[in-house]
Amino acid sequence: MGYFKTAILMAAMTALFMGLGFLLAGTGGMLFALVAAAAMNAFTWWNSDKMVLRMHNAQPVSANDSSGLAPMVADLAKQAGMPVPAIYLIDTPQPNAFATGRNHENAAVAVTRGLMQTLSREELAGVIAHELAHIRNHDTAIMTVTATFAGAITMLANFAMFFGGRRDNGLGLIGTLAIMILAPMAAALVQMAISRTREYAADRAGAEICGNPLWLASALERIQDGAARIDNDEAERNPATAHMFIINPLHAHKRDNLFATHPATENRVAALEEMAARGGFATNGGPWQSAANHRNSGPWA
Repeated sequence: MGYFKTAILMAAMTALFMGLGFLLAGTGGMLFALVAAAAMNAFTWWNSDKMVLRMHNAQPVSANDSSGLAPMVADLAKQAGMPVPAIYLIDTPQPNAFATGRNHENAAVAVTRGLMQTLSREELAGVIAHELAHIRNHDTAIMTVTATFAGAITMLANFAMFFGGRRDNGLGLIGTLAIMILAPMAAALVQMAISRTREYAADRAGAEICGNPLWLASALERIQDGAARIDNDEAERNPATAHMFIINPLHAHKRDNLFATHPATENRVAALEEMAARGGFATNGGPWQSAANHRNSGPWA
């Protein structure tokens, strides 16, 4: 159901983009919009991972790093049946993480210094598993494409507003102006809806990869608390990347409202706790597990 909903939302985004091109310049404008979207997506497809990591000043983590993060990622990637992604560290006290990359072979997982200092081993394993699930599910590519579409729709709407659309489109002046104003808003809402859908899917898959849904549930609560209290300066300067993080780095949402880039943390935790209650998970999912209780464990790093 998650993939079907995502496909429908992406189809709506494409239709909105092409419709705006038609409004601007008829069939020729629609075709131009399609070509422009393809070119923009091709560029971001190849460069999005490098661009995002550079925006957040992420530094690579070597395989022999003393923190032990690299062996954990490698072990979880093996559990997930996928190549080991590149690993990066972001020097910010806010606990958070994201994944990026156009495919399995060109993917990266980035974690913040605050995440390493806040979470237990089990909780960190849950977060890494969540990010690996995003890569395995091709969410990183999907969100790159939707973000590009949303930006292109806003660009087209501004272009149409400045130069004016077709006078014979049947909508009249008021209708044309309404479409130009509402189209970017609609694109942003669709992008956010896709992001929320993929977060729930990554939570489920991440719980399966690490072997215990409660590890991720506990991590989400800690990250939510940290993100609400601690600023992430680079994220504030690059708000367009907020949807990539496991928890919104800009501010907290208490409901799954239309304008939220992420599902409410309370809802995600409840879904993971329900998943754990159904059973079928190992109690000691891997060598990263410590003996401490998952909700009372101290910092991992």
